[in-house]
Parts: sequence; structure tokens; C-alpha cells
Amino acid sequence: MNKFFTAAVATIVSIALFSCCEKKEDLPTVAIANYGPLKDLELSIQGIKDELARNGFIENKAVKIVIADIAFDHSLIPQTVSNLKDCNPKVMVVISTPIAQFAKGKIRDIPLVFHAITDPVAAGLLKDKEHSYDNITGSSDMQNREVLLKFVKTILPNAKTVGLLSLTSDSNDATLLEMMKKAAAPFDISVMAIPVDQVRDIPVRMQQFRGKVDFIYVGASGLHAAMPTIAAEAQKMEIPMFDAEDQSVRDGLALASFGVSYESVGRNAGKLVVKLLNGAAVQDLSPIFPKTEDHKCFVNKKLAEKFGIQIPKDATIVE
Repeated sequence: MNKFFTAAVATIVSIALFSCCEKKEDLPTVAIANYGPLKDLELSIQGIKDELARNGFIENKAVKIVIADIAFDHSLIPQTVSNLKDCNPKVMVVISTPIAQFAKGKIRDIPLVFHAITDPVAAGLLKDKEHSYDNITGSSDMQNREVLLKFVKTILPNAKTVGLLSLTSDSNDATLLEMMKKAAAPFDISVMAIPVDQVRDIPVRMQQFRGKVDFIYVGASGLHAAMPTIAAEAQKMEIPMFDAEDQSVRDGLALASFGVSYESVGRNAGKLVVKLLNGAAVQDLSPIFPKTEDHKCFVNKKLAEKFGIQIPKDATIVE
């Protein structure tokens, strides 16, 4: 992203936030720092709004919601978080590891609710999974990798190696890699991880998977912004791809997904925000991790036919 574009985005964000922060009504404000324009994150934010509305906090009637998007540009995090803080929110939702880590280091007087983060303990946001830490709690999107791999084995019984791209700048990806290695061992599946420094390197780096992996998995990662590129290379090499999120299955990019519903992750975050708006102390709110029932399975019918795979009965078929 060039400097001119970054500056332009920063200016637009500042103007938009200035307008949103004007206090026309005496309503409590919920600020949301979003990572980027991803369908799954949009669904999760809608989940937050739905949970707020379900508890009487209807947007623009009982609560004001201010959203800022860094468009995947980490250089915009300081300004975005600072501008949101200037809105004097009662709660700030911080989506993604880099935004949450920055906010936790800079904001002490506003309750923070992290969101869409795989392992908040490994990210340094919490000391343990059961308790909030200082002024932060939140909703994790931690996937059940064992259930995922069991599903993979039902449709690819001979799979022995999974390919995993790992964004070096995202601690979420390092956590995902370790979790996948641990989960894969009982299934006699090895993990081939390819580090990626820049999204533009993906087409070249992925060539290392050719003839060496039986399927590719993309977890909750900043790499989702490059899903079309990842899918295009995987399909050229005729390697089936599995995703943690179902949107890529709906878009015909991934064969299947078995992961946490981001609407449910959003609703979990919304439950915490509701309690904070009602006066609860952040120190008393335990973080929420997905349950088995929060996971859903989707299979793309056309890609299943292409790979000669029979779709399990309990999967949602995407035409």
C-alpha cells in the first residue's frame, strides 16, 4: 500500500470518526476497531449488534455504535484506536490480534473486548483462558482442530499431509500452526508449513506444496484477505482446500469448511458488551471460547464433484 493511499485512508477515517463522535444524543457509545472489510468480520460485527438489540440496546436509540476499519494496514492502528478513544466510548471492541495488542498497551481507562482472536493467552492479552486481565476480556474464535481433522479424514481417508501458510507478522498464525501440529498427530497427519512475509509472495511460496500435501488448510488469519489468490493456486495444483470460515465455500474457493460460526463469535462478544453497558466490571467477566455447537460444516458441491468426494450427510451443501 503506497504512502499516498495510506494517508488518504487515514484522512477519511479521521473525518468519518469526527462526524460519528459528535454527541447529538446522550447515548452510551460502543467503539469497534475492525481489521478489514472481510465478510466473516462483517457477520461477526452484525452478531454483536444483534445481541445488543436483543438486550434492548438498539442502535441509535439506546446505544451509539462507532466502527473504524484499518483496511489491513497496521500503520493505521495507532491513529484509529486513538480516534475511537476520543469518542469516549463506554466499551471498545478490538478485532484481530495486532489491534487488540496495541489497544491493551495504550488504553487503561476503557473496558476492552477482544474479538476474533484464536489464542488470547499466547497473544499476551490474558494470563489464562478463564479470567479477564486488567481491563480486557473477550470472545475467541478458537477452532476445534480435532473435529476438523476427523471430518477431513471422512472425505479424504488417505490424507497424510496438510499444507499451511503462516503469515509471519501475525501471532495468530504461529498459534494456529502449533495447534494444528498437536491436533494432527493422533490422525497420523504431518503439517507442512510455509511462512509468508508479504501477501504478494503467496503464489510463489505455494509452489512448495505441489506434490507434497494432500490438502491445504486456511485458519482464522490475516491471510483471508488473499483467499482468491490462495484458492487459485490450490486449484491449479488440484489440491483440495479447507477453510475455517464458510464464505470461501460459498464463493467456490474452498472445497469445505468446518469451523466456528462468526455470527456466534460476534454474539459472544455482544454478551460481554451488554454486561459492560449494564455496569458490570470487566474484571468480573470471563472470556468466552466457542463450544462444539458453534462449529458448522459446509461443502461446495461443484468442487466435491471435481475431486470425486461424497458429501457427508451432516454437512450443509453449497450449490
